[in-house]
Amino acid sequence: MVFDPRDPAFLADPYPAFAALRERAPVHRHEGLGLPVAVSHAACSQVLRERAAGRLWTDRAPAEAFPAFNLLHRNSLLETEPPRHTRLRRLISAAFARGHIRRLEPWVASVAGAMVDRLAAAIAEDGSADLLTHLAAPLPVEVIAELLGVPEADRPRLQPWSNAIVKMYEYGLPPEGEAAAERAAAEFVAHLRGLADARARDPRDDLISDLVSVRDGGDRLTGDELVGTAVLLLMAGHEATVNVIGNGVGALLRHRDQWERLVADPALLPTAVEELIRYDAPLQLFERTATAPTAVGGFDLAPGDRIAALLGAAARDPAVFDDPDTLDIGRSPNPHLGFGAGIHYCVGAPLARVEIAAALHALTTRLPGLRLAGTPERRPEFVIRGLRALPVTA
Repeated sequence: MVFDPRDPAFLADPYPAFAALRERAPVHRHEGLGLPVAVSHAACSQVLRERAAGRLWTDRAPAEAFPAFNLLHRNSLLETEPPRHTRLRRLISAAFARGHIRRLEPWVASVAGAMVDRLAAAIAEDGSADLLTHLAAPLPVEVIAELLGVPEADRPRLQPWSNAIVKMYEYGLPPEGEAAAERAAAEFVAHLRGLADARARDPRDDLISDLVSVRDGGDRLTGDELVGTAVLLLMAGHEATVNVIGNGVGALLRHRDQWERLVADPALLPTAVEELIRYDAPLQLFERTATAPTAVGGFDLAPGDRIAALLGAAARDPAVFDDPDTLDIGRSPNPHLGFGAGIHYCVGAPLARVEIAAALHALTTRLPGLRLAGTPERRPEFVIRGLRALPVTA
């Protein structure tokens, strides 16, 4: 086995293992995961862009046990290929293009500032506080909820739904975790169907209204496609952003020179956002399936063979990044693969960048003396890499 994704030492710092693999070959067979894994930037980029490798959804089995989970993924932009993917992306991009990110940007900055003020108050009262609880976890949920138009009273349900559903992407999930993911998916599907019906009757200035109304000639999103899109935005938007903020602020506080550099020069925010995505990738693994005979990094694939791009490994490839294990918030260029590549490049990437920048700006301007108050607690999962707690003080 090339690495054990359940090993706490590996989960704490997978990058030395990735480096050792990359020195031997760009692609390795991983018997534990049951598929080859690409570890070089070039091989991972090829996996993401290769037209002979696609996202081919296969229903979770037994299908009768996971009707809602399978419905969401069968109708997701992430799990489809052309021509259906082309059609879905065209419709979804048209809905996004109606000014939602521009509309939300000042609101996101205001919300991030208010959350950091509450973090500061908690630190003042107790001596320390958890940055995930006060900022990294709630900010992306609030932003996605506002984007979609989820009523205030329903927003506390979004994060538990997302957390339960994404557990299904880990390897070796126990049956109780699978059952929890299906329950969360079913509840979310029902909620979104009701919200879409309400917006069809009474449109608002939100993305659900635009997904309901968007047309390309006579074409429109089906009800299942709309639900799949909304859930994808929550899961991808929430899970990625919370972990970039958590992993990233933790990294900045461990590398004090970079934190002080950002405090002193807010103009570095755009490059800092990209560097934090690269340095400790929130999504470590992305699978694709060969649709025709092809080869990646000298590794032959037959139709139906799966292969995974290890995005964290690609992000530390010295062939692409100078001093890849060094955190450098001024790094440019920075061709990380954190938002994917090719036709599956993340449609929500501009909004994620706005959220991360707003969180960093609020922290560095309102709490410039922020520092760690204890050892960060890491989540025990490999595919979605993040923290459970980030204790800080000021």
